[in-house]
Amino acid sequence: MSIIELATAMPKAGGDYYFIGRTFGPLMGTVTRTLSWFSLSLKTAFAVFGLSEILFLITGISPVVWGLSLSLIFVGLNLLGVEGAANLEVVLVTGLIAVMGGFVLFGAPRVDFERFRSFFTSGVNGMLFTAAFVFVSFGGLLQAATIAEEVKDPQKSLRQGTFLTVGVVTLLYMSIVTVTTGLLDGAEFRESLTPVADAAAVILGRPGRIILSTAASLTFITTALAGLMSASRYPLALARDGLLPRFLSVVFRKNGTPGPSIILTGILAAVGLQLNLDLLVKSASAVFMITCILDNIAVIVLRVSRLSNYKSLFIAPFYPWLQALSILLYLFFLADMGREAFAIALGFVSLSLLIFHLYGRHRVQHDFALVHLLKRVVDARWRDEGLEKELLGIITMRDRVPIDSIPCIDLDDSVVLLDDLWRRIAQDLSPNIKVSTETLEYALREREGQYSTALTPFTVIPHVVLDGDTRQFAVSCYRSRAGLRFSESAPAVHALFACAGTDNLRHLHLEALAAIARFVEQPEFENLWEWAEWLKKNCPRRGRY
Repeated sequence: MSIIELATAMPKAGGDYYFIGRTFGPLMGTVTRTLSWFSLSLKTAFAVFGLSEILFLITGISPVVWGLSLSLIFVGLNLLGVEGAANLEVVLVTGLIAVMGGFVLFGAPRVDFERFRSFFTSGVNGMLFTAAFVFVSFGGLLQAATIAEEVKDPQKSLRQGTFLTVGVVTLLYMSIVTVTTGLLDGAEFRESLTPVADAAAVILGRPGRIILSTAASLTFITTALAGLMSASRYPLALARDGLLPRFLSVVFRKNGTPGPSIILTGILAAVGLQLNLDLLVKSASAVFMITCILDNIAVIVLRVSRLSNYKSLFIAPFYPWLQALSILLYLFFLADMGREAFAIALGFVSLSLLIFHLYGRHRVQHDFALVHLLKRVVDARWRDEGLEKELLGIITMRDRVPIDSIPCIDLDDSVVLLDDLWRRIAQDLSPNIKVSTETLEYALREREGQYSTALTPFTVIPHVVLDGDTRQFAVSCYRSRAGLRFSESAPAVHALFACAGTDNLRHLHLEALAAIARFVEQPEFENLWEWAEWLKKNCPRRGRY
C-alpha cells in the first residue's frame, strides 16, 4: 500500500529509485536502484537454478552445466529484443495459468484434510520464516511502479492493478500449496524436489507428472526471461545517470536492447547460481525487503514533512501503524533468515554505497551545477522558489524528451542576423503550436532582449512561454556552420535548440530544457556536432547524422 501511495503521488519512471531518491536524496536513491538490480538478478538466478534441477532429473547432466548454458540462452534471447521476449512471455504465462488452474480444479476434490494435522509443528516462527523465505516471489508484482509515469490513470490503474495482481497470485499460491499438501504424505512432500508434479501424478498418473513438470519449467522460463529483462534496465539507467561506467548505457541500434547491461546482469545471475538454494533465495528476499523498508519510511517522512506538493491519489490506510508494523515485520523477517542472508544483504548495501562514492558524487555535483545554469536561462515568470528543486528533480531522472529524434535543420546563408533567425524559427514552430508567425517572432525577439538564452559559448536555447490554454509545445534544432553572434563579445554560436509552448505545459517545457542541457553539456558534444557537419558535407549518402 505504501508503494501504491508513493506511485500515485509521484508517477515517475524509476519506481523505488524515484520515491526514495526524492525523499532521502541521491545517495539513498542510488542504493535503492542498485539493490533492486541485485534483487532481480538473484531472482533470475533462482529461476535458472530451478530449471537446471528439472533438466538434471530428466537428462542426468550436471545442474552447473545446465545453469551456465541457460544463462547464456536467456541473455541471448534478451539481446534479440524486448518484443520477442515479451511475446514469448505472454504465451508462456497464459499456458501456465491454464495448467495450474486445471491442477487446482481437478485436485481440490481429492484433498485429504487429515494431512493438515500438526500444521504448525515448527510454531508461528517457522511459518514466518517460510514467509520470509518465499518473499522474493512477490518482488516482480510491484514493478508496475517503475512505469507509473506511462500509466494514463495512476489513481485507478495502479491501485486496482496492484491489488488484483497480488490477490490473484496469492490465491493461486495458496490453492496450489493446499492441493499439494492434501495429496501428498508429509514425508513425501518433504523429500521431493518436484512436489507439485508428484501431486499431479496422484490425479492423472504419469501424464499429470509430465504436464506439471512442463508447467514448472514454464514458470522458471518466464521468471528468468522477465527478471533478466527488468534487472538489466537498472545498470542502464545507473550508467545514464553517471553512476556506473558509461559503456553500460550503450543500446544496440538494430533492436534497441542495452547489450552491455544485459550481459553484465547475466554474469551477476550466473554468479548467484554458485550460492546454495537456501542462501540464494534468502539473499534475494533480504535485498527486496530492505527496499520495502525504505518505501515505508519514505511515506512516513513525506507525510510528517507536510509538503504542499505531496498529493497522493491513493492514501494508505491506518497510517502510521501500517507502515510501522510493516517495517517491524520486515526487520523480523531479516533477522529470522539468519546471519548469512543478512550479511549478504549488507554487503550489497555496502557495494551500492561504494558505487555512489566512486561515480555518484561527481554526477550529483554536475547535475546541481546544471540546475543553476538552467535556472539562469529559464523564463522570468517561472523563477519561483520551487524552481531549483523542480529542475534538480527533472535532471536527476532519465530524460523523457528524445533529443536524438528531433530533426536538425542546417541554416543557409540567408540566416545571418538574429532577426533572420527569429523569423525562421517562427516559421517552423508556429504551425505546431497554433499561433501566428508574427506573434511567435515577436515573442522570441523580446525574450532574447530580456537576457541571453546562451547555455554555453557554443549553444543557445531560445525559448518562449506563450499565454493561452491550447496546451501546445514544440522543439526544433538548428545548425549554423558559419556561426551566429548573439553579442559582439560572445563567440559565434553553432548549435541552436528552439522551444515554444504554452504556460500550462511548464513541466514538459522544463524537461525539454533539462534534456537539451544535459545533452549539450557532454564533453564530446561539440566534437560530435562538428563531425556531423563534415560527414554531411563529404558523405551525403551516409543517411542520418
